Amino acid sequence: MSQLVTGAGAVASVGEGVDEVFGALCAGTSGRGALRGFDPERYRARHAYEIDDRPAPGHDIPGRATGWLLRAVGEAAAQAGLGEDLSEVPVLVGTGLRELRSAELAWRDGVPFDAGRLHFGTALRTRFGAVRTHTFAGACSASLYALALGSDLLASGAEDTVVVAGVDTLTESMHGLLDRVNAEPPDRVRPFDRSRRGVLMGDGAAAVVLRREDGAHPGVLGRLRAVSMNCDARHVTAPDPQGIARAVHEAQWRAGVKPRDIDLVLLHGTGTQLNDSAEATAIAEVFGPEVRRPLMTAIKSMTGHTAGGSGLLSLIVALKSLASGRVPPTLGLTDPLPEAAGFRFVRERSDDQPDLRVAQIDAFGFGGVNAVAIVERAGR
Repeated sequence: MSQLVTGAGAVASVGEGVDEVFGALCAGTSGRGALRGFDPERYRARHAYEIDDRPAPGHDIPGRATGWLLRAVGEAAAQAGLGEDLSEVPVLVGTGLRELRSAELAWRDGVPFDAGRLHFGTALRTRFGAVRTHTFAGACSASLYALALGSDLLASGAEDTVVVAGVDTLTESMHGLLDRVNAEPPDRVRPFDRSRRGVLMGDGAAAVVLRREDGAHPGVLGRLRAVSMNCDARHVTAPDPQGIARAVHEAQWRAGVKPRDIDLVLLHGTGTQLNDSAEATAIAEVFGPEVRRPLMTAIKSMTGHTAGGSGLLSLIVALKSLASGRVPPTLGLTDPLPEAAGFRFVRERSDDQPDLRVAQIDAFGFGGVNAVAIVERAGR
C-alpha cells in the first residue's frame, strides 16, 4: 500500500524552504562558492556548496547542521498540521557525519560542544518534545534508509505518522580527504559529463512527514510507493553496478511498476569517475529499451553532494516536479559519458511536463549501501 507525504521541509545552499529551494533549482541556480568555513589555502579544491550562515568567512560556529535540521523538520511538521509537538511521533534522521564539524571545532579550537548533541536527539527533544528519535549514520543513502524504516513502521501498523529527515554539513576532514583522492581538484560538480573531475560537498537538510493512507489528509504532496535498500559490500568506496541494479529492480517490483512506467529519475549523480559510470551502467541495464523514455536529472550539479540528506532532498524535488511539471536541469552537462549516451537528460529549464506521474530517486553510499525510492503524483 502506498503512503502519503503530507509535509516537506528543506534547507540548502541555494535557498531556505522547499519552494525557494525548488524554484532556485528549476532556474538553474548553483550554490557553489569559495570555501567559507576554513582556510582555502590549505587545499587544492577551493570551492564547495555551503549554506552562507556563518558570521564571517573563515570563522566557523558549532551546531549549524542541527539548526538546519530543526528548520527543515519544523517546516515539514507545520505543513502537515503537526505543529510544534512531536512527542507522539517518531523522528528518524539519516546522516553521514552527524555534527562532526562541531566536534572538529571543539578539538582544534576549543569551541565548547556537548558530545551528547552529536546524534540530534537532544535538540529534537528540546525543540519539539520528540522522545522517540533515532539517528542513522549510513553514508550517502542514509536518509532513504531512514525513509525505508519509516515506511515499514507505517506498513506494520506500529505507527500512523512518522517524520523522516536527513542532514549533513561540510567538514574539514571530509573536504581534505576528497581533496587528496581526486587526481585533479574539481571546481564544480558535473554529473555524468566526460570532463567530470570529482565531487564537492554541500550543506543541506531535508524532512518529510509520512502517513498511512487511511483517511483524508489535506495538502498531500504525493505518495511513496516503495523504498528498497541493500548492502552489496563489494568494496569500501567503489560502487558495484550489479548491487545498484538490484536495488532499482527491487524498488520497482515493490512499487508494482515497470521501467516504462517511470517518468522521471532523480539520479544520485556525484560527478565522480566511478559512481557516475556505475550508476549509468545499472540504469541502462534495468531500463533496457525504455532508458530513453524517462526524464533524468542530477541536482548535485547545483547543491553539491549533501551526503546523508541528499536522497531525501532529491525525493522532495521529485514530488515538486511531479506536481508542477517543472524539472531542474543537470547543470554543466555538455558531453555525457558513454554509459549514459541514451539518457534523456534535462539540461536546460524544463517547465512544461504535465504528464509526469511516477518518479524514481537514487541514493548510493560507501560500502555499497544502496537505496532507491519510487513516488507518484498526488491524486493519480
